[in-house]
Amino acid sequence: MHIEQAKKVLKIEAQAINNLSKKLGKEFSQAIEILARCPGRVIVTGMGKGGIIGQKISATLSSTGTPSLFLHSAEAIHGDLGRVTKEDVVLAISNSGETEEVIRLLPLIKKIGARLIALTGNTRSNLAKHSDVVLDVSVRQEACPLGLAPTASTTATLAMGDAIAVCLLKKKGFKEADFAFYHPGGALGKKLLLKVEDIMRKGAANPVVAEGALVRDVLFEITEARAGAASVIDKRGRLSGIFTDGDLRRHLEGDSNLAEKLVRDVMTKDPVTISKDCLASEALRILKEKRIDEIPVVDAKRKPIGMLDVQDLLKAGLV
Repeated sequence: MHIEQAKKVLKIEAQAINNLSKKLGKEFSQAIEILARCPGRVIVTGMGKGGIIGQKISATLSSTGTPSLFLHSAEAIHGDLGRVTKEDVVLAISNSGETEEVIRLLPLIKKIGARLIALTGNTRSNLAKHSDVVLDVSVRQEACPLGLAPTASTTATLAMGDAIAVCLLKKKGFKEADFAFYHPGGALGKKLLLKVEDIMRKGAANPVVAEGALVRDVLFEITEARAGAASVIDKRGRLSGIFTDGDLRRHLEGDSNLAEKLVRDVMTKDPVTISKDCLASEALRILKEKRIDEIPVVDAKRKPIGMLDVQDLLKAGLV
């Protein structure tokens, strides 16, 4: 019984969203143009469940390149209306179009000089009559069997808000890098903003040894730096190889005198390298593709300036 009821709810709400596409027309295009040209912010306002949906719409707009804030309709008439300026566009949400707190704001918004766009289920309401543009988000029925709890109507409003945000995103040429800028703490932000230079090991944590160094001395350097590898350089200071834990294990099995060997004889020659300006996500791709755990970071003259270990990417949250 519960499964059938849930399926019915989802079907009603899906149909409500699908019906919205049939209502899109010149009013929607007008709304996008007004919002795109807005020199201020998009002020989203509403009450109750509509207000909660408004908060999400406002957050989505803000994170996709359209400055926005949510203004609680009841708080607005008690002082918070001061947040609205004539440079702003107000996006008012009311399914009935007659929500008292929202209606009381209308003459005040007009006096301030802000443009007004309505998201309502009643295109003949007072809210609709006093708005510059009306977006019809009406539904045939709520998913609530009593027909009382806002369900399909709030879903439709939320979907319309997403449609507005995405259209504005496209119109403004908002890119992944822009999105990452507003989400520096998220996975996408790290992927698009974090560079090798930000997390590579350098200085004392990046052991660099000469080709003529003994393996035992190299091991001491690696241990001292608490690293997993050492960069090996030639006489001109350019990277010629890398000596890793893997190299040690491979040669140790067949050479009991490994510690006294020259590192150039047992190192991995001409290893894969990366620039400090590359994205950390690119370094991760290389490590996975080459099945290696460390990658030397070199400058334009192929001189080692750092080392990136898979553990560094793990700590940065990219793995």
